[in-house]
Amino acid sequence: MSHNSSCQICEKVWPSDDHYIGDLGLTKAYLFDDQFFAGWTVLILKNHRTELFQLTREERMELIEEVSRVGEALAKIFEVRKINSELLGNQIPHIHWHVIPRLKSDPDSLKPVWCVSHDPVRLSTGFLEERLYQIRTTLGIF
Repeated sequence: MSHNSSCQICEKVWPSDDHYIGDLGLTKAYLFDDQFFAGWTVLILKNHRTELFQLTREERMELIEEVSRVGEALAKIFEVRKINSELLGNQIPHIHWHVIPRLKSDPDSLKPVWCVSHDPVRLSTGFLEERLYQIRTTLGIF
């Protein structure tokens, strides 16, 4: 695994291990700490890269398959209106993909999640474990 000592992901500053869903191949999946958007999941590339063009064609294809697999699982679990899949990296320059269920109950479904004003929702340990189990089971990760 390649590593960058100035990267929050490589240095294990973010995300929290207690939000770990599982290993998908090229990425590891984590439940985002703010669950205002229920099921928000982040896929983090195991090797330090900042841009898609730094991956081989095969890695890019595998990456989009992993993003799609998680999106499909979240769509099965939650009553989704749309799955948002976002790869930015402006704040943390390491390839990590946000897969965000937008629910029918979404308060502002026309805005990106970053622009929807809300108080962060932190799940209690019991609810966190239940949500992790639900996603792992749907993905077939045990």
